[in-house]
Amino acid sequence: MKFLKTFIVFLIINFGALGIGSWLMAEGPQGNWYLTLEKAPWTPDGWVFGAAWTTIMICFSIYMSFLYLKRPTQKIIVLFAIQFILNVSWNFIFFHQKLVDIALIDIVLLTIIVTAFLFTYVKDLKAKSLFILPYLIWLCIATSLNLYILLYN
Repeated sequence: MKFLKTFIVFLIINFGALGIGSWLMAEGPQGNWYLTLEKAPWTPDGWVFGAAWTTIMICFSIYMSFLYLKRPTQKIIVLFAIQFILNVSWNFIFFHQKLVDIALIDIVLLTIIVTAFLFTYVKDLKAKSLFILPYLIWLCIATSLNLYILLYN
């Protein structure tokens, strides 16, 4: 029961981040600016982003629930809050402000934070650490897409 309550809280927060991020991106990937950019050949179809983020946030909520119940520390909450801010702000920086270079810095920092979660707490969570891997893998892909747009536009 304790896990379920914690999981629901993290689900609400993580999907809230997605909602806020979507709200902050103006026209986002449907806007003329993004549609006219030279994108990486490995850029997935639009529907993949929604499916990926849904899966990522469910898995990340499971991961954070296990982690928080194992180690309810201030450090974990601070790292989570930084992750939240970087995740939400990337949408605003990239799509709304069109600052592709600053967005790249943002997503690299986000990737570092998620990597820090994985390697800092893998001994505590063991196999449960696999729940953060979809997030990390997707961030690596997204970072490469952001870099490609920076280099070729």
